[in-house]
This record gives sequence, C-alpha cells and structure tokens, in this order.
Amino acid sequence: MHWTIGKVKITKIVELETVGSTRFILPLASNEEIRRLPWLMPHFATEEGRLRMSIHSLVVETPSRRIVVDTGLGNDKEGRKVPTWNNRKDPFLDTMRAAGFRPDSIDTVLCTHLHVDHVGWNTQLAGGQWVPTFANARYVFGRTEFEHWRDHSDESDKLAVFNDSVKPIADAGRADLVDSDARISDEITLIPTPGHSPGHMSIHIQSEGEQGLLTGDVAHHPCQMAYLDWSSTADSDPAQSAETRRRLFSRFADTPTLVIGGHFNAGHIQRDGDAFKFVALA
Repeated sequence: MHWTIGKVKITKIVELETVGSTRFILPLASNEEIRRLPWLMPHFATEEGRLRMSIHSLVVETPSRRIVVDTGLGNDKEGRKVPTWNNRKDPFLDTMRAAGFRPDSIDTVLCTHLHVDHVGWNTQLAGGQWVPTFANARYVFGRTEFEHWRDHSDESDKLAVFNDSVKPIADAGRADLVDSDARISDEITLIPTPGHSPGHMSIHIQSEGEQGLLTGDVAHHPCQMAYLDWSSTADSDPAQSAETRRRLFSRFADTPTLVIGGHFNAGHIQRDGDAFKFVALA
C-alpha cells in the first residue's frame, strides 16, 4: 500500500492484521457503539461493528532518506503480555524485501514511542544476542520517551521490551535521542503528542505544498476521533491523551493533509460537531 506527499513516498509493510479482538485495548468500542458510526464501514470496521486494525511499519522515502517508522512486534521476543506476540516467526523482513526495501538500505529508524508493538524489529536474534536489524541505520528515539522507559520499566513485560528491543540499540551506539519537536529532515518534523506514553511523538511531513501526518498511537483507531475520551488501556495518562487528540485533530481537520495511523490506513480528518470523523481514501 503506497501513498505520496509531494516528493515523499510512504509504503505500508504489514506484520499483523486483525478484525475484532480489540476490546482489550479499546474497551468502550463495543460493536453496538461502532455501528453508530457508519462512516467507519467498510474500511475501518465491519458491518457487525468489529474493528479493523493492523500492526505495521511505514517506510518513508524522501529525496535524501529512507526511514522506517515504527517496527512492530519482531520475532523471537519473550515476556509479552499478549500470548500470540511471544516467540513469533513472521516473514516481516521478507515482506520488506519483496516491497523493495532491503534492511541494509534503511538509513533511519524512527520510533514514535517505545511500546512493545512499535519497537520489535529494532533488533533481531543473532548468535544468541540482540543486534540491530537495520545495520546501517541510526535509530531516532524521543529523549523523554527513552529516559522514561530506561528509568521506569518496573513491570516485567515492559522491562523485557526495553532490554531486547531498545537497550541493545543504545548499547551498539546506534541511538540518537532527540527532542519531541525535532526536525529530522527538510520534509519531516516531529510533533510532541504525549498521553499514550510520556514522550509520544507524531510525524509531520511537508513536501511541495502537500502535508502528511503519521499519528502513531495518538489514536489506535478512527473511532477515537468521534469519541475523544475513548482512551486506550495502554495510555499512560488518559486525560492527557484525550486532550492531545483534540489538539492534534483540530490542527489538521478540514485540510487536505494525508493522515495515516499507527494501526489504521490513510484518510482525511473532518470536523463533525464537537468531535471529528475520518474519511478513508477512495
């Protein structure tokens, strides 16, 4: 799946797609409530009200950079809370290669935040050690985000994620810690969007008069545009995440900005009363 923003090309590389089974992350998004939002069908939900979501990476190609945004779950990882996320054997890297992206051709990995489903392919197991998957890349982490999980990964599952998918990057000298509003290239600037995690960042793309927004997990699903207070169970600060959604969506609503979610496909944000709706690309 491809999109373009001026001279910037974005390619979605899917690791896992789901239909339903999302109540653990969005408990208020019942089938009945989702059916009240017909604009979600068929792209973002089924007629029965089951949510469509994916775990994916976005390869962002600018005239000078080849960037992977977020890296999914990864293979051979242990200690995850969701059983099916442990010890995966997924052909994700083969899928990337088939799409024309060899791992050694990636020069930048940019993580919107450091949750389990956004850092997994940062590393791979080689000779019993976790090594950077993208050997020629610099890994860009938000400084606030990195320092938070370095210092506060007290729960066993969070410690496992940091130790196998984040710390090895820093230990290898491949990590660049940046401010949450840093400029990454001529086309790409970060936007601080805390709430889902303390240092969560979204990505603003500008090229040839066109704009794009990669939201990360500001919203896990477009239904959260209609119900801004439907915070995820994974949000570190639910009130802040709701306010971040309102602020970010207000900024880009009713503009031609191409918006792509961390777990959903592209569209445009429109105001809808006191909230918003998401119009999928045809």
